[in-house]
Amino acid sequence: METSASDLGLSKVPELTLAFWIIKIAATTLGETGGDAVSMSMDLGYLVGTAIFALLFVVAVTIQIKVPRFEPPLYWITIIASTTVGTTLADFATRSLGIGYAGGSSLLAALLFGCFALWYWTLGSVSINTVRSPREETFYWLTIMASQTLGTALGDWTADSAGLGYLGAAFIFSGLLAAVVAAFWWTNHSRTNLFWAAFILTRPLGAVVGDFLDKPMSDGGLALSRYSASAVLCAFIVAMIMLFPQRAAHAKAH
Repeated sequence: METSASDLGLSKVPELTLAFWIIKIAATTLGETGGDAVSMSMDLGYLVGTAIFALLFVVAVTIQIKVPRFEPPLYWITIIASTTVGTTLADFATRSLGIGYAGGSSLLAALLFGCFALWYWTLGSVSINTVRSPREETFYWLTIMASQTLGTALGDWTADSAGLGYLGAAFIFSGLLAAVVAAFWWTNHSRTNLFWAAFILTRPLGAVVGDFLDKPMSDGGLALSRYSASAVLCAFIVAMIMLFPQRAAHAKAH
């Protein structure tokens, strides 16, 4: 009989190392360029793009939940699937529905905090170190998908509506991430809260970096091919996974 992560006292998410955060930012950037490649470059639109990526996300999560232990390639494939569906879903909410960045961000923030509330109310914790059963994993991935979607809308709102541009927005979100890192090292604030703050902030950072890479020069971007940028990001993520093997985090009881 195959030993599960729970039997080994392990979670089904990776340890939080520097490599984890670098890959996470690269994955969120890939989500932006990849999502835009399908919805814009292929001219499929946000709704069709969302349907495609949502299907991929559901398939990836289903496989992720079924495997008995943490598998780095599968985990990151699922993360990338969540961030691509987050890109097209946020664009659909803010643009196709006509509610704008403020309305879309507010709606998506409510969705995210609803996921947190339901997860905590059901299981008593939202710590990633408790993610070791199908029920916990379901809440984990739903929350991640909501955070990726909100992050896209926040990135677009900051870069476009706030008039900061892609580099200005990237500077803002990098600064906020630095503040979270400082709080981790020099305060006793909840590690769970700090993790989710950092996890959420990496998404708008990746969104504005992705837009900077592929948007027209007239809009402040580099006008790179979305396909080429996505391919380079994929290669970088694969290299990081191979060069810096990741281990499962140790599980903790609720």
